[in-house]
Amino acid sequence: MRSPIVAAIAILSLTMAGLPAQATAAAAPDLSLANVKAHLSQLQSIATANGGNRAHGRSGYLASANYVMGQLDAAGFSTVLQSFTYNGATGYNVIADWPGGDPNDILMTGAHLDSVTAGPGINDNGSGSASILETALEVARQSLQPAKHLRFAWWGAEELGLRGSQFYVSNLPVAERAKIKGYLNFDMVGSPNAGYFVYDGDNSDGTGSGPGPAGSAALERTIQDYFTSISVPTRGTDFDGRSDYGPFIAVGIPAGGTFTGAEGIKSAAQATLWGGTAGQAFDVCYHRACDTTANISDTALDRNADAIAYTVWTIATAVPPAVVWQDTFETATGWTVNPNGTDTATLGQWERGDPEATTSSGAKQLGTTVSGVNDLVTGRPAGTSAGAFDVDGGISSIQSPPITLPTGTLNLSLSWYLAHGSNASSADYLRVRVVGSTTATVLQQLGAVSDRDGAWAATTVGLNAFAGQTVRILIDVADASGASLVEAGVDDVKITR
Repeated sequence: MRSPIVAAIAILSLTMAGLPAQATAAAAPDLSLANVKAHLSQLQSIATANGGNRAHGRSGYLASANYVMGQLDAAGFSTVLQSFTYNGATGYNVIADWPGGDPNDILMTGAHLDSVTAGPGINDNGSGSASILETALEVARQSLQPAKHLRFAWWGAEELGLRGSQFYVSNLPVAERAKIKGYLNFDMVGSPNAGYFVYDGDNSDGTGSGPGPAGSAALERTIQDYFTSISVPTRGTDFDGRSDYGPFIAVGIPAGGTFTGAEGIKSAAQATLWGGTAGQAFDVCYHRACDTTANISDTALDRNADAIAYTVWTIATAVPPAVVWQDTFETATGWTVNPNGTDTATLGQWERGDPEATTSSGAKQLGTTVSGVNDLVTGRPAGTSAGAFDVDGGISSIQSPPITLPTGTLNLSLSWYLAHGSNASSADYLRVRVVGSTTATVLQQLGAVSDRDGAWAATTVGLNAFAGQTVRILIDVADASGASLVEAGVDDVKITR
């Protein structure tokens, strides 16, 4: 993991239904810790024989790449050694594809293979590299036939600024990028004073860089499900740009992954939660010569390797859910503004269209959509100022056409944002309700007396209580605290079974 760079969602989920991210998937394997550690021993031996490191442009890195490729080639993967140049030296990415699966629905799993020049980089990031290598080899041992196409990657020159992964993503044609539906990143998963962090795909922590692209929340939930199953609590970690997910989320590819901590100091609360030593770094050998095979927590490595396998198996082998109904708002499908005749807003009525961006101490109305060119937005034009067409004077609502639901397990997903100025309050809100024989609030984001910039977030909730009914989706937004600046948007509404 490279050095740092500068880089609350309130959701009311229905309690009456479970929330599987995917349909039924094949049972995941329990990876052999001994096998993962054997890969680490090989990487340590390579570093020892090549000046003590496996850094970009050094012989130890190419030897590491060749070791990984040799294992994958023997197991039946189609591998490519992708070269690039940085700082006058040749770097390499190892890309490995498992045959089969939908070529238009790719799940990609990656880890950086390079170390810093100061040491062999066994936790950073031999641990992630070895864990995904053993996951890939287990795919081969089981002759897995996933629904998704599986691609694994070992990145070069991450320590110099994500150079390998950036080269890969930048050189992928747009059509090929669109086929990658999720990217899983594992960087430092065996820290000796470990924490158990999962990338905060839905921004439920409400800090830092905001949520990942739509779909990141589902990846986060799948990883969390594994740790819940072994009674290990997790905490969120921000998409802060320090690892190889960065180039992927920059082009809208959903991402997720785990992290056991680097140079940050474990707090007393974290030591109570996970054990270990408070007041000490998660990895005291971070970017140092002592990052050797002795610098690994077997417990953390074992848990994270199994979490990787669980996530890959669960996502890749699940049968995709059937779409019952969806609206991307690229065409008119019969949504009704002010359906009950009770709206009080004088400006900012909901409309379907191509939104124009506004700013006021940051982004307020987003000029970009989740897909296509149109979304549902409060007052589409920008006007002469951010307050020209924002929601004013009360409530603005819009309702979907009738949707006939089948029986079975149902989920509603949508992308959304609520933005407001520091003159807002908790009386302002964005709310989504499902109206059938009963009415349930499935999402509610309240305002606050603080500035909140617009950022797309994704939500999925269960609709089992409405199975077999005809329902409507009712969305309303309120500027209810006086002359506050309020904007909202909704896109890509979908119901699946």
